[in-house]
Amino acid sequence: MTTPESDLGPVSGREIVVGVTGGIAAYKTAHLVSRLAGAGAGTTVVMTEAAKRFVAPLVFQTLSGRPVHADLFARSEVWPAGHIALADRAEIVVVAPATANILAKLAHGIADDLLSTFLLAADAPLIVAPAMNVRMWQHPAVAANCEVLRSRGVRFVGPVEGRLACGTVAQGRMAEPEEILETLADLARDLPGKQ
Repeated sequence: MTTPESDLGPVSGREIVVGVTGGIAAYKTAHLVSRLAGAGAGTTVVMTEAAKRFVAPLVFQTLSGRPVHADLFARSEVWPAGHIALADRAEIVVVAPATANILAKLAHGIADDLLSTFLLAADAPLIVAPAMNVRMWQHPAVAANCEVLRSRGVRFVGPVEGRLACGTVAQGRMAEPEEILETLADLARDLPGKQ
């Protein structure tokens, strides 16, 4: 079921940063970015190097109408540095898919690439859409990291049960873009300004 454009009104005019990590579910994020941009959200994509192995940055650049950011050390003519400028601009941040790796980095304050550095600098509300094999999702370390993140106010969408990349049907599949969009719209309604 598709979320009607009218239900996405609260995201219009909002600055939303979409983090994309290296999981097969990254292909779904293209639809998420397309719908956000179509609803009038200023949509900026930040990718990890691993994410670029699943979906080309050009896809997100075309759908968002904005440059895609992936290199922490990219030369910039602007100051503050790229990750700080992105953090200053972001009103909502969503990471989809959120791999076990990015969840661990965020829970433990590790900043070793552009996305993880940006996430530590941003103080905007954060939504994560986990996606990974069911055994990874159920691992005690991942569960502990998720608990830490929830205690810090991070909102989780999924994962859901479904067919995983390995062929197993189990929990670990990234939530569908429509469910993520609903959470984004609900969150945007609660933010000050631009009502």
